[in-house]
Amino acid sequence: MTSITRRIAVIAAPFALAFGLGAAHAQTTKIAVGYVPIPDLMPLYVAKEQGFFDKRGLDVTLQTIPINPNIPPALQSDSIQIGTVTPSVLMQAADSGLALKVIAGGSVLTKDSKSPVIIVRKGVDIKAPQDFVGKRVGVAGFGATLHVLFRKWLADNGVDAKKVNFVEVALPQTLDLMRGGTIDAAVPAEPFGARMLHAGVGTAYAYVSDDFPATGVLPIVYGSTSAWLQKNPQAAKAFREAIDEAIAFHAKNPDVSRANMGKYLRLPPEVLATLPVPRLATTVSEDHLRFWIDAMQAQAMLRTRLDAADFVVR
Repeated sequence: MTSITRRIAVIAAPFALAFGLGAAHAQTTKIAVGYVPIPDLMPLYVAKEQGFFDKRGLDVTLQTIPINPNIPPALQSDSIQIGTVTPSVLMQAADSGLALKVIAGGSVLTKDSKSPVIIVRKGVDIKAPQDFVGKRVGVAGFGATLHVLFRKWLADNGVDAKKVNFVEVALPQTLDLMRGGTIDAAVPAEPFGARMLHAGVGTAYAYVSDDFPATGVLPIVYGSTSAWLQKNPQAAKAFREAIDEAIAFHAKNPDVSRANMGKYLRLPPEVLATLPVPRLATTVSEDHLRFWIDAMQAQAMLRTRLDAADFVVR
């Protein structure tokens, strides 16, 4: 039994019980979206709060799922119909036999993004990448975006990632785990990195984005199962259009959209006001997905050679 199928068995029943969402809802415009609370998903929050889903006949419910690898099993069990999944987790799910596709992109990270940030706990001596050997590094899900990107960063800097002790943590708990000394370093998504630096529990050592390709990297996408998409092609199209409208709304109303985001991220006003919003875009190219396939293949994380074209909704 693969890790993906084990997760399905563990979490499918609780989700189905909690939300009462099953096969019947796959025939309607009711959509449960499983998401990780990060600023990359600002358009999702805005579309919900500004009624962009409603006006397209979509009854969208947002449900937090803190650990990203739990999203594909929730999609497969139909507990949620759309999930904000990292490309690496999506590829692993596909490698395990789950038929998933990408509906839209969430954000694009470039060399200028200064994210993800590698944060080292105060008192921990890290002078060079090799010093991460033996350290406990917190990542939000084994095989998720930040785990893969940091392992690639280590390899690019001549460090064997197998000699680093990775700890799977829920993003909201990362600050407390570092404060308590459970982890020595972390590669958190925003806004959690900003909160950790603001709290003074650690310092920014480096940025993984320094080595990104010119085309940028997609850290998270909106995905669904092939089965749901076959039954609901118009709903998927309407969902993507609502996200696009939310991006356009944010460009003209940044203060309103930031306030909408604050409802879901639950950050202190002083942190929310300075939180950087990444470049937002729904376009997903085969090159974007091929980056992840190549990176994961190099890390021996895939058993089969995946084709980037198979994940793009035409």
